[in-house]
Amino acid sequence: MTGAAGFAVRRQGSPLLSAAGGALTARNFYLQASRPSWVRPPWIVIAFLIGLAVPWIIPVGPLNLSVYRLVLLATLLPSLFSWLRGALGFKLPDLALLIYSVWVAASLFAAHDPSAATQTSGIFFVETMGAYLLARRYVRDAAELRGMVLIVTLVVLVLSPFAVYEWITGNKPLLTSLSVVFPTVEVTMMVPRWGFWRVQGPFSHSIEFGLFCTSIVALTHLAWGHSNMFVSRWFLTGAVAATAFLSMSSAPISCLLFQAILMTYAWLLQRNNSKWTILWSIVAVAFLAAQFGTNQGAAKFFISHFTFDPQTGWYRVAIWDFGSASVLNHPLLGIGLADWERPRWMASDSVDNFWLLTAMRHGIPALVLLLGSCIFMMIAITTAGSTDRTVEICRVAYLISMITFLFVGATIHFSHGIYAWFMFVVGSGAWLMDSREAGATMTAEADVPPQRKTRRQFQMLN
Repeated sequence: MTGAAGFAVRRQGSPLLSAAGGALTARNFYLQASRPSWVRPPWIVIAFLIGLAVPWIIPVGPLNLSVYRLVLLATLLPSLFSWLRGALGFKLPDLALLIYSVWVAASLFAAHDPSAATQTSGIFFVETMGAYLLARRYVRDAAELRGMVLIVTLVVLVLSPFAVYEWITGNKPLLTSLSVVFPTVEVTMMVPRWGFWRVQGPFSHSIEFGLFCTSIVALTHLAWGHSNMFVSRWFLTGAVAATAFLSMSSAPISCLLFQAILMTYAWLLQRNNSKWTILWSIVAVAFLAAQFGTNQGAAKFFISHFTFDPQTGWYRVAIWDFGSASVLNHPLLGIGLADWERPRWMASDSVDNFWLLTAMRHGIPALVLLLGSCIFMMIAITTAGSTDRTVEICRVAYLISMITFLFVGATIHFSHGIYAWFMFVVGSGAWLMDSREAGATMTAEADVPPQRKTRRQFQMLN
Protein backbone atom coordinates (compact mmCIF):
# COMPACT_ATOMS: atom_id res chain seq x y z
CA MET A 1 0.00 0.00 0.00
CA THR A 2 1.13 3.55 -0.65
CA GLY A 3 0.69 6.18 2.03
CA ALA A 4 0.42 9.95 1.96
CA ALA A 5 4.19 10.30 2.00
CA GLY A 6 4.63 8.08 -0.99
CA PHE A 7 6.39 5.28 0.86
CA ALA A 8 4.98 1.80 0.48
CA VAL A 9 5.30 -1.20 2.77
CA ARG A 10 3.88 -4.53 1.72
CA ARG A 11 1.63 -6.45 4.04
CA GLN A 12 2.83 -9.88 5.01
CA GLY A 13 -0.30 -11.73 5.82
CA SER A 14 -3.02 -11.29 8.42
CA PRO A 15 -1.92 -9.97 11.81
CA LEU A 16 -3.65 -12.88 13.49
CA LEU A 17 -1.76 -15.56 11.64
CA SER A 18 1.01 -17.62 13.17
CA ALA A 19 4.48 -16.24 13.85
CA ALA A 20 5.85 -18.67 11.28
CA GLY A 21 3.88 -16.78 8.65
CA GLY A 22 5.64 -13.56 9.57
CA ALA A 23 2.67 -11.87 11.21
CA LEU A 24 1.81 -10.60 14.66
CA THR A 25 0.48 -12.31 17.68
CA ALA A 26 -2.97 -11.24 18.83
CA ARG A 27 -1.45 -9.34 21.75
CA ASN A 28 0.94 -7.36 19.56
CA PHE A 29 -1.86 -6.62 17.12
CA TYR A 30 -3.93 -5.23 19.99
CA LEU A 31 -1.00 -3.11 21.15
CA GLN A 32 -0.52 -1.79 17.64
CA ALA A 33 -4.17 -0.87 17.31
CA SER A 34 -4.24 0.76 20.76
CA ARG A 35 -0.99 2.70 20.36
CA PRO A 36 -1.62 6.40 19.60
CA SER A 37 -0.04 7.73 16.38
CA TRP A 38 1.94 10.27 18.42
CA VAL A 39 2.74 10.91 22.04
CA ARG A 40 3.23 14.31 23.65
CA PRO A 41 6.76 14.45 25.08
CA PRO A 42 7.21 14.83 28.84
CA TRP A 43 7.29 18.41 30.07
CA ILE A 44 11.02 18.20 30.73
CA VAL A 45 11.66 17.43 27.05
CA ILE A 46 9.30 20.21 25.97
CA ALA A 47 11.19 22.59 28.28
CA PHE A 48 14.48 21.54 26.64
CA LEU A 49 13.15 22.03 23.10
CA ILE A 50 11.67 25.44 23.91
CA GLY A 51 14.80 26.37 25.86
CA LEU A 52 16.90 25.94 22.72
CA ALA A 53 15.15 29.00 21.29
CA VAL A 54 15.35 31.12 24.46
CA PRO A 55 18.43 33.41 24.21
CA TRP A 56 18.82 34.14 27.91
CA ILE A 57 22.25 33.89 29.53
CA ILE A 58 21.56 33.27 33.22
CA PRO A 59 24.53 33.88 35.56
CA VAL A 60 24.80 31.20 38.25
CA GLY A 61 28.00 31.75 40.24
CA PRO A 62 30.95 31.52 37.83
CA LEU A 63 28.77 29.89 35.15
CA ASN A 64 26.64 31.42 32.44
CA LEU A 65 23.74 29.05 31.94
CA SER A 66 20.96 29.04 29.39
CA VAL A 67 17.51 27.52 29.75
CA TYR A 68 18.36 24.35 27.84
CA ARG A 69 21.51 23.88 29.97
CA LEU A 70 19.49 24.13 33.16
CA VAL A 71 17.17 21.42 31.84
CA LEU A 72 20.10 19.18 30.91
CA LEU A 73 21.70 19.69 34.33
CA ALA A 74 18.44 18.58 35.96
CA THR A 75 18.10 15.48 33.77
CA LEU A 76 21.73 14.35 33.41
CA LEU A 77 21.97 12.11 36.48
CA PRO A 78 18.54 10.46 36.06
CA SER A 79 19.33 9.77 32.39
CA LEU A 80 22.77 8.36 33.28
CA PHE A 81 21.28 6.10 35.96
CA SER A 82 18.62 4.85 33.54
CA TRP A 83 21.31 3.98 31.01
CA LEU A 84 23.63 2.35 33.58
CA ARG A 85 20.92 0.10 34.95
CA GLY A 86 20.04 -1.02 31.41
CA ALA A 87 16.61 0.56 31.17
CA LEU A 88 17.53 2.23 27.86
CA GLY A 89 19.24 -0.79 26.37
CA PHE A 90 22.80 -0.57 25.11
CA LYS A 91 24.04 0.77 21.78
CA LEU A 92 27.67 0.96 20.68
CA PRO A 93 27.40 4.74 20.04
CA ASP A 94 26.49 5.17 23.73
CA LEU A 95 29.93 3.99 24.79
CA ALA A 96 31.71 5.76 21.91
CA LEU A 97 30.15 9.12 22.79
CA LEU A 98 30.96 8.62 26.48
CA ILE A 99 34.61 7.99 25.57
CA TYR A 100 34.45 11.00 23.25
CA SER A 101 33.34 13.22 26.14
CA VAL A 102 36.14 11.89 28.36
CA TRP A 103 38.70 12.40 25.58
CA VAL A 104 37.57 16.01 25.13
CA ALA A 105 38.00 16.57 28.86
CA ALA A 106 41.51 15.11 28.69
CA SER A 107 42.42 17.44 25.83
CA LEU A 108 41.17 20.45 27.78
CA PHE A 109 43.12 19.51 30.90
CA ALA A 110 46.23 19.03 28.76
CA ALA A 111 45.93 22.53 27.26
CA HIS A 112 44.53 24.65 30.11
CA ASP A 113 44.69 25.13 33.86
CA PRO A 114 42.54 22.76 35.96
CA SER A 115 39.97 25.39 36.93
CA ALA A 116 39.14 26.45 33.38
CA ALA A 117 39.31 22.87 32.09
CA THR A 118 36.93 21.60 34.79
CA GLN A 119 34.30 24.21 34.00
CA THR A 120 34.52 23.83 30.22
CA SER A 121 34.64 20.04 30.19
CA GLY A 122 31.72 19.88 32.62
CA ILE A 123 29.51 22.01 30.40
CA PHE A 124 30.65 20.00 27.38
CA PHE A 125 29.68 16.73 29.07
CA VAL A 126 26.26 18.13 29.95
CA GLU A 127 25.62 19.28 26.38
CA THR A 128 26.93 16.04 24.87
CA MET A 129 25.80 13.14 27.05
CA GLY A 130 23.00 15.10 28.72
CA ALA A 131 21.27 15.90 25.42
CA TYR A 132 22.04 12.50 23.86
CA LEU A 133 20.76 10.46 26.81
CA LEU A 134 17.71 12.70 27.25
CA ALA A 135 16.67 11.71 23.74
CA ARG A 136 17.60 8.05 24.34
CA ARG A 137 15.37 8.05 27.40
CA TYR A 138 12.29 9.77 26.03
CA VAL A 139 12.34 9.18 22.26
CA ARG A 140 12.13 5.42 21.89
CA ASP A 141 9.58 4.69 19.19
CA ALA A 142 7.77 6.25 16.25
CA ALA A 143 4.99 7.83 18.32
CA GLU A 144 7.44 9.59 20.61
CA LEU A 145 9.60 10.74 17.70
CA ARG A 146 6.56 12.23 15.98
CA GLY A 147 5.53 14.01 19.17
CA MET A 148 9.01 15.50 19.53
CA VAL A 149 8.99 16.68 15.92
CA LEU A 150 5.62 18.36 16.42
CA ILE A 151 6.94 20.38 19.38
CA VAL A 152 10.03 21.55 17.48
CA THR A 153 7.90 22.45 14.47
CA LEU A 154 5.64 24.54 16.69
CA VAL A 155 8.71 26.29 18.14
CA VAL A 156 9.78 27.28 14.61
CA LEU A 157 6.25 28.46 13.79
CA VAL A 158 6.26 30.70 16.88
CA LEU A 159 9.61 32.16 15.79
CA SER A 160 8.47 32.78 12.20
CA PRO A 161 6.57 36.11 12.62
CA PHE A 162 9.47 37.58 14.60
CA ALA A 163 11.81 36.34 11.87
CA VAL A 164 9.77 38.01 9.12
CA TYR A 165 9.84 41.31 11.02
CA GLU A 166 13.60 41.08 11.52
CA TRP A 167 14.10 40.08 7.86
CA ILE A 168 12.36 43.25 6.66
CA THR A 169 13.44 45.82 9.27
CA GLY A 170 16.71 44.51 10.69
CA ASN A 171 15.40 44.99 14.24
CA LYS A 172 15.77 42.14 16.76
CA PRO A 173 12.43 41.96 18.63
CA LEU A 174 13.19 38.73 20.51
CA LEU A 175 16.60 39.79 21.78
CA THR A 176 15.39 43.31 22.60
CA SER A 177 12.34 42.24 24.59
CA LEU A 178 13.86 39.25 26.39
CA SER A 179 16.98 41.19 27.42
CA VAL A 180 14.78 43.12 29.87
CA VAL A 181 14.62 39.99 32.07
CA PHE A 182 18.08 38.42 31.63
CA PRO A 183 21.09 39.17 29.43
CA THR A 184 20.81 37.59 25.99
CA VAL A 185 23.24 36.57 23.26
CA GLU A 186 24.94 39.46 21.51
CA VAL A 187 23.19 41.19 18.63
CA THR A 188 24.90 40.39 15.33
CA MET A 189 24.36 42.87 12.50
CA MET A 190 25.46 41.73 9.04
CA VAL A 191 25.40 43.26 5.58
CA PRO A 192 21.96 42.72 3.96
CA ARG A 193 21.60 40.28 1.09
CA TRP A 194 19.25 40.91 -1.83
CA GLY A 195 17.93 43.94 0.05
CA PHE A 196 16.86 42.01 3.16
CA TRP A 197 18.44 41.49 6.57
CA ARG A 198 19.81 38.13 7.62
CA VAL A 199 17.68 36.82 10.49
CA GLN A 200 19.53 36.02 13.69
CA GLY A 201 16.46 35.11 15.72
CA PRO A 202 17.25 33.94 19.28
CA PHE A 203 20.61 32.44 18.28
CA SER A 204 24.14 33.81 18.12
CA HIS A 205 24.26 33.97 14.32
CA SER A 206 21.93 33.76 11.34
CA ILE A 207 23.58 30.49 10.26
CA GLU A 208 22.56 28.87 13.56
CA PHE A 209 18.99 30.10 13.15
CA GLY A 210 18.88 28.74 9.60
CA LEU A 211 20.33 25.37 10.60
CA PHE A 212 17.91 24.93 13.50
CA CYS A 213 14.96 25.46 11.15
CA THR A 214 16.42 23.52 8.20
CA SER A 215 17.28 20.46 10.28
CA ILE A 216 13.62 19.59 10.82
CA VAL A 217 12.24 20.05 7.29
CA ALA A 218 12.35 16.34 6.42
CA LEU A 219 11.22 15.35 9.92
CA THR A 220 8.23 17.71 9.68
CA HIS A 221 7.25 16.66 6.16
CA LEU A 222 7.72 12.92 6.58
CA ALA A 223 7.77 11.82 10.22
CA TRP A 224 4.99 14.15 11.34
CA GLY A 225 3.21 14.89 8.07
CA HIS A 226 2.82 11.47 6.49
CA SER A 227 -0.50 10.66 8.19
CA ASN A 228 -1.92 14.19 8.29
CA MET A 229 -4.07 16.09 5.83
CA PHE A 230 -2.37 17.25 2.63
CA VAL A 231 -2.95 20.96 3.28
CA SER A 232 -1.78 20.78 6.91
CA ARG A 233 1.29 18.79 5.99
CA TRP A 234 2.43 21.11 3.23
CA PHE A 235 1.60 24.22 5.23
CA LEU A 236 3.87 23.12 8.08
CA THR A 237 6.64 22.06 5.70
CA GLY A 238 6.43 25.31 3.74
CA ALA A 239 6.38 27.43 6.90
CA VAL A 240 9.47 25.73 8.33
CA ALA A 241 11.36 25.94 5.01
CA ALA A 242 10.41 29.61 4.50
CA THR A 243 11.52 30.49 8.02
CA ALA A 244 14.86 28.76 7.43
CA PHE A 245 15.29 30.72 4.18
CA LEU A 246 15.03 34.01 6.10
CA SER A 247 18.51 33.37 7.53
CA MET A 248 19.83 34.24 4.05
CA SER A 249 22.79 31.95 4.72
CA SER A 250 24.26 29.69 2.07
CA ALA A 251 24.65 26.57 4.23
CA PRO A 252 21.03 26.34 5.48
CA ILE A 253 19.60 27.24 2.06
CA SER A 254 21.82 24.65 0.37
CA CYS A 255 20.56 22.10 2.89
CA LEU A 256 16.94 22.97 2.06
CA LEU A 257 17.63 22.01 -1.55
CA PHE A 258 19.66 19.01 -0.41
CA GLN A 259 16.79 17.67 1.72
CA ALA A 260 14.30 18.21 -1.11
CA ILE A 261 16.54 16.17 -3.42
CA LEU A 262 16.90 13.38 -0.85
CA MET A 263 13.14 13.24 -0.19
CA THR A 264 12.49 13.06 -3.93
CA TYR A 265 15.10 10.32 -4.26
CA ALA A 266 13.53 8.30 -1.43
CA TRP A 267 10.08 8.71 -3.00
CA LEU A 268 11.27 7.57 -6.45
CA LEU A 269 12.99 4.50 -5.00
CA GLN A 270 10.38 3.78 -2.36
CA ARG A 271 10.00 0.14 -3.39
CA ASN A 272 13.71 -0.48 -3.86
CA ASN A 273 15.23 -2.16 -0.82
CA SER A 274 18.70 -1.16 -1.99
CA LYS A 275 18.00 2.57 -2.11
CA TRP A 276 20.42 3.38 0.70
CA THR A 277 23.19 1.27 -0.82
CA ILE A 278 22.65 3.13 -4.09
CA LEU A 279 22.74 6.47 -2.26
CA TRP A 280 26.00 5.67 -0.46
CA SER A 281 27.44 4.56 -3.80
CA ILE A 282 26.43 7.87 -5.41
CA VAL A 283 28.04 9.78 -2.53
CA ALA A 284 31.24 7.74 -2.88
CA VAL A 285 31.39 8.34 -6.64
CA ALA A 286 30.76 12.09 -6.17
CA PHE A 287 33.50 12.25 -3.54
CA LEU A 288 35.99 10.45 -5.77
CA ALA A 289 35.07 12.64 -8.72
CA ALA A 290 35.65 15.81 -6.68
CA GLN A 291 38.81 14.39 -5.11
CA PHE A 292 40.53 13.32 -8.31
CA GLY A 293 38.67 15.28 -10.96
CA THR A 294 39.44 18.75 -9.61
CA ASN A 295 42.62 20.51 -8.62
CA GLN A 296 41.19 21.33 -5.17
CA GLY A 297 40.29 17.95 -3.75
CA ALA A 298 36.87 16.99 -2.40
CA ALA A 299 36.98 18.96 0.84
CA LYS A 300 38.12 22.24 -0.73
CA PHE A 301 35.76 21.82 -3.69
CA PHE A 302 32.78 21.39 -1.40
CA ILE A 303 33.77 24.19 0.99
CA SER A 304 34.46 26.73 -1.76
CA HIS A 305 31.34 26.12 -3.86
CA PHE A 306 28.58 26.21 -1.24
CA THR A 307 28.71 29.93 -0.44
CA PHE A 308 26.93 33.03 -1.73
CA ASP A 309 30.13 35.07 -1.77
CA PRO A 310 33.19 33.70 -3.66
CA GLN A 311 35.45 35.61 -1.24
CA THR A 312 33.85 33.76 1.67
CA GLY A 313 34.50 30.45 -0.10
CA TRP A 314 38.14 31.38 -0.70
CA TYR A 315 38.58 32.31 2.98
CA ARG A 316 37.07 28.99 4.07
CA VAL A 317 39.58 27.17 1.90
CA ALA A 318 42.34 29.04 3.73
CA ILE A 319 40.79 27.95 7.05
CA TRP A 320 40.87 24.36 5.82
CA ASP A 321 44.55 24.59 4.80
CA PHE A 322 45.87 26.09 8.03
CA GLY A 323 43.38 24.23 10.24
CA SER A 324 44.44 20.89 8.74
CA ALA A 325 48.07 21.83 9.40
CA SER A 326 47.16 22.44 13.04
CA VAL A 327 45.57 18.97 13.24
CA LEU A 328 48.69 17.34 11.81
CA ASN A 329 50.88 19.24 14.29
CA HIS A 330 48.70 18.22 17.26
CA PRO A 331 47.01 14.96 16.18
CA LEU A 332 46.39 13.32 19.55
CA LEU A 333 44.90 15.86 21.96
CA GLY A 334 44.67 18.96 19.78
CA ILE A 335 45.19 22.50 21.06
CA GLY A 336 42.15 22.80 23.33
CA LEU A 337 40.59 26.26 23.20
CA ALA A 338 43.92 27.96 22.46
CA ASP A 339 44.34 30.12 19.38
CA TRP A 340 45.49 28.28 16.26
CA GLU A 341 48.44 29.17 14.06
CA ARG A 342 47.59 31.11 10.90
CA PRO A 343 48.86 34.10 8.87
CA ARG A 344 48.35 37.60 10.21
CA TRP A 345 45.91 38.49 7.45
CA MET A 346 43.49 35.89 8.87
CA ALA A 347 42.34 38.13 11.70
CA SER A 348 39.38 36.05 12.89
CA ASP A 349 39.98 32.90 14.95
CA SER A 350 36.61 31.37 13.97
CA VAL A 351 36.57 28.06 12.09
CA ASP A 352 33.48 27.50 9.98
CA ASN A 353 33.82 23.73 9.99
CA PHE A 354 32.54 21.70 12.93
CA TRP A 355 34.39 18.51 12.01
CA LEU A 356 37.69 20.29 11.38
CA LEU A 357 37.43 22.33 14.58
CA THR A 358 36.71 19.17 16.60
CA ALA A 359 39.97 17.64 15.37
CA MET A 360 41.87 20.91 15.90
CA ARG A 361 40.71 21.34 19.49
CA HIS A 362 40.56 17.75 20.72
CA GLY A 363 42.59 15.63 18.33
CA ILE A 364 41.84 13.10 15.61
CA PRO A 365 40.58 10.43 18.08
CA ALA A 366 37.78 12.79 19.20
CA LEU A 367 36.71 13.32 15.58
CA VAL A 368 36.78 9.58 14.89
CA LEU A 369 34.67 8.82 17.97
CA LEU A 370 32.03 11.48 17.21
CA LEU A 371 31.82 11.17 13.44
CA GLY A 372 32.22 7.42 13.63
CA SER A 373 29.28 7.17 16.06
CA CYS A 374 27.06 9.12 13.68
CA ILE A 375 28.06 7.10 10.62
CA PHE A 376 27.82 3.78 12.47
CA MET A 377 24.32 4.65 13.67
CA MET A 378 23.21 5.72 10.20
CA ILE A 379 24.51 2.53 8.60
CA ALA A 380 22.86 0.41 11.30
CA ILE A 381 19.57 2.24 10.74
CA THR A 382 19.68 1.68 6.98
CA THR A 383 20.21 -2.06 7.48
CA ALA A 384 17.60 -2.52 10.24
CA GLY A 385 14.39 -3.46 8.47
CA SER A 386 10.83 -3.01 9.61
CA THR A 387 7.49 -3.92 8.07
CA ASP A 388 5.80 -1.06 9.91
CA ARG A 389 5.13 1.78 7.50
CA THR A 390 5.37 4.56 10.09
CA VAL A 391 8.73 3.28 11.31
CA GLU A 392 10.02 3.15 7.74
CA ILE A 393 8.98 6.75 7.09
CA CYS A 394 10.55 7.87 10.37
CA ARG A 395 13.71 6.04 9.32
CA VAL A 396 13.88 7.97 6.03
CA ALA A 397 13.18 11.30 7.75
CA TYR A 398 15.79 10.72 10.44
CA LEU A 399 18.48 9.69 7.95
CA ILE A 400 17.85 12.76 5.80
CA SER A 401 18.11 14.98 8.88
CA MET A 402 21.37 13.33 9.94
CA ILE A 403 22.84 13.57 6.44
CA THR A 404 22.00 17.27 6.56
CA PHE A 405 23.94 17.69 9.80
CA LEU A 406 26.96 15.84 8.39
CA PHE A 407 26.76 17.92 5.22
CA VAL A 408 26.38 21.34 6.82
CA GLY A 409 28.90 20.57 9.56
CA ALA A 410 31.65 20.99 6.96
CA THR A 411 30.66 24.64 6.44
CA ILE A 412 29.65 25.89 9.90
CA HIS A 413 30.43 25.22 13.56
CA PHE A 414 27.90 23.71 15.96
CA SER A 415 28.06 25.47 19.31
CA HIS A 416 25.93 25.99 22.40
CA GLY A 417 22.24 25.33 21.67
CA ILE A 418 22.82 24.08 18.13
CA TYR A 419 25.36 21.54 19.39
CA ALA A 420 22.97 20.34 22.11
CA TRP A 421 20.19 20.06 19.52
CA PHE A 422 22.50 18.03 17.25
CA MET A 423 23.30 15.58 20.05
CA PHE A 424 19.61 15.31 20.92
CA VAL A 425 18.77 14.48 17.30
CA VAL A 426 21.52 11.83 17.25
CA GLY A 427 20.03 10.19 20.35
CA SER A 428 16.45 10.40 19.11
CA GLY A 429 17.15 7.89 16.34
CA ALA A 430 18.94 5.19 18.35
CA TRP A 431 15.74 3.11 18.58
CA LEU A 432 15.71 2.86 14.76
CA MET A 433 18.85 0.70 14.89
CA ASP A 434 16.73 -2.26 16.00
CA SER A 435 14.99 -4.46 13.45
CA ARG A 436 11.28 -4.56 14.18
CA GLU A 437 8.41 -6.72 13.11
CA ALA A 438 5.18 -5.13 12.01
CA GLY A 439 3.41 -3.49 14.91
CA ALA A 440 6.32 -3.95 17.28
CA THR A 441 7.25 -0.28 17.22
CA MET A 442 6.19 0.12 20.81
CA THR A 443 9.09 -0.23 23.21
CA ALA A 444 8.95 -3.31 25.38
CA GLU A 445 7.40 -2.45 28.70
CA ALA A 446 10.35 -3.91 30.58
CA ASP A 447 12.60 -1.30 28.95
CA VAL A 448 10.41 1.68 29.82
CA PRO A 449 11.52 3.77 32.82
CA PRO A 450 9.09 3.16 35.71
CA GLN A 451 7.84 6.74 35.79
CA ARG A 452 6.62 6.42 32.19
CA LYS A 453 4.71 3.13 32.43
CA THR A 454 1.57 4.61 33.92
CA ARG A 455 1.37 7.34 31.29
CA ARG A 456 1.88 4.90 28.43
CA GLN A 457 -0.65 2.38 29.77
CA PHE A 458 -3.22 5.16 30.24
CA GLN A 459 -2.73 6.33 26.64
CA MET A 460 -3.08 2.79 25.32
CA LEU A 461 -6.40 2.33 27.10
CA ASN A 462 -7.68 5.54 25.55
